[in-house]
Amino acid sequence: MMAGMPAGEAPTSLGLLPDAVVAKYLSRGMRSGRELPPQVALRKASMPCGEDSGRGRAVAVRELVEEAVLRYDGRRTAADGWLAPRLHATLRMTRAEAADSRLWNFIAMIVAPDYVVWRHKGADSDEGDGTAAAARFSGPHHTQAFSRLWWAAELFRDGDDYRPVEVACQVQDVLNTTMRLDVIDHRPTAQALLKIVERALDTGARRPGDLVNALSSAVNAAGSTLVYDVLAPDTETDTDALLDWIADGAESAPVPWDRLPEGPDDGRVATSAVDALLPLFDKLLADAPLRRRAKRGEPGGTAARTGVSLQKPTDRPASAVPDPRNARAATVG
Repeated sequence: MMAGMPAGEAPTSLGLLPDAVVAKYLSRGMRSGRELPPQVALRKASMPCGEDSGRGRAVAVRELVEEAVLRYDGRRTAADGWLAPRLHATLRMTRAEAADSRLWNFIAMIVAPDYVVWRHKGADSDEGDGTAAAARFSGPHHTQAFSRLWWAAELFRDGDDYRPVEVACQVQDVLNTTMRLDVIDHRPTAQALLKIVERALDTGARRPGDLVNALSSAVNAAGSTLVYDVLAPDTETDTDALLDWIADGAESAPVPWDRLPEGPDDGRVATSAVDALLPLFDKLLADAPLRRRAKRGEPGGTAARTGVSLQKPTDRPASAVPDPRNARAATVG
């Protein structure tokens, strides 16, 4: 079980914690769970997110991670599929805001460092206690413990429908490998890949992770986002609907625990676009050898990748979790 934060330690509001501060204070003892990060020093080094709005509060995040541990103790990887959509629906923000690593540093080091250890700690050995990798506290968007979940929900949701996110999180290689690919920024590509993953899970594939790595590598090597957009054009997302959803977060009730929340109603992927890609992806998978698992989750070792877009043209560079009343003008202006 997760040890929990001492009474009075968990903050009520989110903040921004620079990468350099994490590097200064993150010790092996903290990564093993034997020590908690120095809360006083970290809070002094943090910056506020701005006006304390409903979506800027840390209490809801803390409640989510504690519930995830209660539900999935002994099944740590299964917690991802439950937590990812609920974290996304709780921390309502644009991609530009979510690209600010300082927000995720704050959550990992100050709001829920014990959850990072619980979810990502390695096994103990004769040499010493197992640890969570430093990058789980402060690292790339596809590796950091909380950022990876938010981005999984963002990249694999189908408009307001989070069900595809649950499918994505059933196979860790989707988060570890597929989520890094630049082509996943194309929504029909992401949904078509998940259709094949879901089919493999339904038919009882013995090693779905190998299938995911082979398919991801083949799809990424065969084309680019631009190529796939010609084959399967994506519909334009509704920016106003996204910003309304973000603004509504300040007054919305906590996300439900026993059913999926609703995401932003900014438009679903056209079924015709997904159907246009499925035969191609089936052929790519049939022609691709099911390679051995690549080291550190890399896709097959041959496909180039540049990473998903962390900022859309409609996004604005901004500090994380701003006042939602200013979001519309700043984003579309």
